Order: sequence, then structure tokens, then C-alpha cells
Amino acid sequence: MGLIRRLRVAQRALERAQLEVSLRDQIRNEEIRWRTKVTDVAQRVAKLNWQWAGHIARRPIDVGVPRY
Repeated sequence: MGLIRRLRVAQRALERAQLEVSLRDQIRNEEIRWRTKVTDVAQRVAKLNWQWAGHIARRPIDVGVPRY
């Protein structure tokens, strides 16, 4: 969870810089996300994790098992 939080903070900082908005402007994150049209990094990571799990689940069982 610590890594996801740091990624979210970094993404928000980059989006604010992109829009030239400071924290003092007190614009909600949802509004910034709507303006930049960028998906949330946590959602993207979760989607990629599920894609990887599906990829692994569809592999044949004997892949990666040494045969003697």
C-alpha cells in the first residue's frame, strides 16, 4: 500500500504541474483527473495485476517444471 500511495502522490503532483495548479488553489483530485483525462495509477496497477493473474492462470500446468 505504501508504494501505491507514493505513486498516487507523484501522479497528482505531475498532473497539477501539467495544469499549472498549486495546492493552494484547493482543486479536488477528481476535478484534476477529469481535466487531464488520465486514469488513476492505482486502478491501472490493479488492472495490470488482474491481467497478469489471468495470463498465469491460462498457462499449461507443466510450464516451468523441469523434466528429468
